[in-house]
Amino acid sequence: MQTWTTTPITADLLRGALDLERTARGVLPHRLPARARAQNTDGQLAMAEAQPAGVRLAFRTRATAVELDALPTKRAYAGAPPRPDGVYVLLVDGRPHDLGVLPGGDTLTIDMATGAAEHRPGPVGTLRFTGLPDRAKDVEIWLPHNETTELVELRTDAPVEPAPVRGRTWLHHGSSISHGSNADDPTATWPAIAARGAGVELVNLGFGGGALLDPFTARAMRDAPADLISVKIGINLVNADAMRLRAFGPAVHGFLDTVRDGHPDAPLLVVSPIYCPIHEDTPGPTAMDPAGIAAGRLRFTATGDPAETALGKLTLNVVRDELARIVAQRAADDPNLHHLDGRDLYGETDFAELPLPDDLHPDAAAHGRIGERFTARAFGPGGPFG
Repeated sequence: MQTWTTTPITADLLRGALDLERTARGVLPHRLPARARAQNTDGQLAMAEAQPAGVRLAFRTRATAVELDALPTKRAYAGAPPRPDGVYVLLVDGRPHDLGVLPGGDTLTIDMATGAAEHRPGPVGTLRFTGLPDRAKDVEIWLPHNETTELVELRTDAPVEPAPVRGRTWLHHGSSISHGSNADDPTATWPAIAARGAGVELVNLGFGGGALLDPFTARAMRDAPADLISVKIGINLVNADAMRLRAFGPAVHGFLDTVRDGHPDAPLLVVSPIYCPIHEDTPGPTAMDPAGIAAGRLRFTATGDPAETALGKLTLNVVRDELARIVAQRAADDPNLHHLDGRDLYGETDFAELPLPDDLHPDAAAHGRIGERFTARAFGPGGPFG
């Protein structure tokens, strides 16, 4: 008869989360601390930061079987095709061993046109992994990058202890592309691919729709432990038509100043947007394409007028030029500050081969390409994280 050991899920068993909230049924990992969440009033960001992109349970054990009780929150968009269930991936000593899904859980149905959301509660589910090697090993369970996931109970057929930290900690902030939109599983987002390729511990602060130079995000990065830091800036500011060029430059300076207050000497890499034809020279805001929805596909379109760039509206090319200027100016006094043009990760020729399926987000294959290129350019010889 199999004997199970139940282990409380505590912060020392989690990687990639900045806070752990206790709930009625278990614990909820957060990627922003409570103080930052208290200053946020945007429902989109609240949802995104609670989706555990890059968050994983990490423990050392001889167990050959693992059970995890969890309560996911599935997202659905009114009028759009159903989304696939989030994927949990179990690694043994850094190598994929198994994956699974929890089909139950709560459901959040969002009307993108009005912003209204309907929450329907559902049951806790159980995920079971078996056939793990019978030896001492490091086990990681990567949580779905796109589903809010309450962790209820961890059971194993042998005791567990927190896994040792291996390698440097890489703290990254970005948009839905960094969050992992369209990636197949949580280990297949481009930051996860880059982190595993470089052998570093990832803290992913990529928030779908939420990379808007928010001061509370900068303070969260300031206060988080990190050896290496990157910020990918631009696409969400264009999407939201959130600011003009006059405000953008000082906001970038302020964000970097705050990060530097906590990490004065860490390598800090500023990454500009990847190639996205709809916004290269056309400002936002971005809108859902009604024709695409009518055809059963989620697509996006730029609604601004290119002539408005003369009035200070942001496009991706405007953002790239300004970021390059700012980094060059600051690097004169900050030798550990670096710049990477996002088109070196995914450019016009990549778009011709691997087009953005919704005109905004890369697909799974493009995530792989971006992750591998970031590994080479950032972590490789001569790179800022090398």
